[in-house]
Amino acid sequence: MLIYVIEDDESIRDLIKIALEGNGFDVCAFETAEEGLAKIEKDKPSLAILDIMLPGISGIEALRLLRNSKSKALKRLSVIMLTVKDSERDKISALDTGADDYITKPFSILELMARVRALIRRTEETKKAENEIKLGTITIKVDSREVFADGELVALTFKEYELLLYLIKNENRVISRDELLREIWGYDYTGETRTIDIHVRTTRQKLKQAGSYIKTIRGMGYKASEDSV
Repeated sequence: MLIYVIEDDESIRDLIKIALEGNGFDVCAFETAEEGLAKIEKDKPSLAILDIMLPGISGIEALRLLRNSKSKALKRLSVIMLTVKDSERDKISALDTGADDYITKPFSILELMARVRALIRRTEETKKAENEIKLGTITIKVDSREVFADGELVALTFKEYELLLYLIKNENRVISRDELLREIWGYDYTGETRTIDIHVRTTRQKLKQAGSYIKTIRGMGYKASEDSV
């Protein structure tokens, strides 16, 4: 796992780098934000430790550039800001700009490592939650496009998968057949709405007992729900 350290104080920068590497992390250390930003899109680190008071572009401005980046990876990069002791303004500015955490100088390496590990753990849990969409005993793993019902892998066709994913993402909302045709089959689809009913039926059959989560709302369409009705 790669961590960026951007700190103009050489002694602090080296201390952080040695501590991180001693805990098994890969580290790239920079004196200025400009140096780090020039390589960050290519390297795509998992976390950045960023000092606020930097020569040239400040840490706050560098963080703002990351949060406004067109790159999803950079926009969501986990960032710990280093702030001067007792500067409430720096802390508020860092958090308002999008920092995930901050630590004030002087700090202990043990505290820094604890914060790094905690942030990495939260980030991994968030990524896992985003990759898994659940409804009752149905689990969809978005990255791999796998569907599990009652713990068993279910083989769905492309359209069955897209249909189920759309319904579960819109849990408890009644979705018309026209909306499903538009969102799953596309605006240029010229077939009839009956194709929705056929795909819903085959999807329910493949899900077995979990197929009961897909409800038919008479005269309106379908919804995904754990409710009994």
